[in-house]
Amino acid sequence: MQSPAESLPSDPDELKSLLLLERSQRMEKEAVIRDKDSQLEALQQQYQALIEQFRLAQQRRFGQSSESADQLGLFNESETLVEPDDEPTDQETLTYTRKKPKRKPLPDNLPRETVVHDIEDKSCACCGHEMHRIGEEKSEQLEFIPAQVKVIENIRPKYGCRHCEREGTKVAIRIAPVPLSPIPKSIATPSLLAQVIISKYQYALPLYRQEQMFKQYGIDLSRKTLADWMIRCSELLQPLYQLLRSIQLQQPVIQADETPLKVVHEDKSRCYMWVYCTGGDSPDPDSQLRNIVLYDYQPSRRGQCPTDWLEGYSHYLQVDGYAGYEQTAATLVGCMAHARRKFVEAKQAQVKGKTGKPDWAISHIGKLYRIEREIRDLAPEKKHEQRQQHARPLMDEFKVWLDKSVNQVPPKTALGMAVAYTLGQWDKLVRYLDSGHLQIDNNRAERAVKPFVIGRKNWMFSNTGNGARASATLYSIVETAKANGISPFDYLQLLLTELPKQPEDLDALLPWTVDLPQISK
Repeated sequence: MQSPAESLPSDPDELKSLLLLERSQRMEKEAVIRDKDSQLEALQQQYQALIEQFRLAQQRRFGQSSESADQLGLFNESETLVEPDDEPTDQETLTYTRKKPKRKPLPDNLPRETVVHDIEDKSCACCGHEMHRIGEEKSEQLEFIPAQVKVIENIRPKYGCRHCEREGTKVAIRIAPVPLSPIPKSIATPSLLAQVIISKYQYALPLYRQEQMFKQYGIDLSRKTLADWMIRCSELLQPLYQLLRSIQLQQPVIQADETPLKVVHEDKSRCYMWVYCTGGDSPDPDSQLRNIVLYDYQPSRRGQCPTDWLEGYSHYLQVDGYAGYEQTAATLVGCMAHARRKFVEAKQAQVKGKTGKPDWAISHIGKLYRIEREIRDLAPEKKHEQRQQHARPLMDEFKVWLDKSVNQVPPKTALGMAVAYTLGQWDKLVRYLDSGHLQIDNNRAERAVKPFVIGRKNWMFSNTGNGARASATLYSIVETAKANGISPFDYLQLLLTELPKQPEDLDALLPWTVDLPQISK
């Protein structure tokens, strides 16, 4: 039997051919193995992505979010918010050592009615002598008086001349002019219109429910009439709306967001309400920044919509990651809250109880927000200084972690998509460090969109584009009043009284100029 060495050919060319063949076969086998390994890795990644999608779907369906918790609270708030009653019952003995519950005092400007509850028998139970007054106990209760409706009867006496009548000349009749009204020849007063507006656009009460409420007073106001009033009021408020827009475009920072809206009589299946905000979270009369919240209805989500609204605005525009804003001339600033949500989803997708990269990212972003809470009340210059000192090193550390993680994490997993999104938005996310006027996120615009979203859940859709545009104007006035800390009802009543007079100077009607009751935001 020949040994392996003896079985080899002696010709060098044949040996070389055998060696090349063996090498080729080995490379083919290695390629097959690599291909199988890559296929296995791809299948594992696909499996992991499907598992994450399943966990996220379970979280969305069965997990409790803050928004769903709020909605559930509408039905069980009586049970969950009630605290034990500290007030003594009839059987309890009143002592001066009992700790009284702390309650916020009722406003001093409310009308008060004093009722004295005195005892009839003022004789002493011990000796029978008459007792003298040594003090008093005072408590307050809040009584609700249902809305009152009254009719204002306008009488305009007519005057004629008896002398002209006797002379047979043409009699000139004189009469006072018709009082100015927001809607001529209508029964609606400024107060009634203001009430209908805030009921729908501040408290999300649909017009058909308001129609039913008026019927309780024996007043027949159809929802069609109420809808027509809303459109007429929006037309009257247009000059102020346009003035607010021109002032907004002069601000150094604008935050924007958008949300879908169903409009029945529109060619497009999906329309959008855009919102643009300026100013801070709390009204400051001494600040040059103006708190303005404006809504703009558009039948699409094209980038041309914010481009048209901004009219070449080149200052800071803080938005989410929607690519449509790239068409504007503004300097875009990102939203850290959107990046954080991606990592929260990645955390929800991982195995329950496990900690990993998503937890590190969420914790790190939390440090940035902690800095923002600490510097919230500082002047813009001081904010910028503190961010450079404390936030910038954290952002640099975050960037190093992202660059390292992008090569370690499968791109189609929830964590991989979170890392890719954050890196793709990085230049915009880090830009908030450049100015103390900027915020770390776009949450103010999202909060401004929320009243519209809540209202949309109640009235479901707008019937026409004109109705949607009217809603945009009325929401703008209501939310801008709230942003400036004044009562939307009082502000609307003032506007609907003064605008029919066609004032030349609208600056006197701006929400930071008028003197109206303040509200608790």
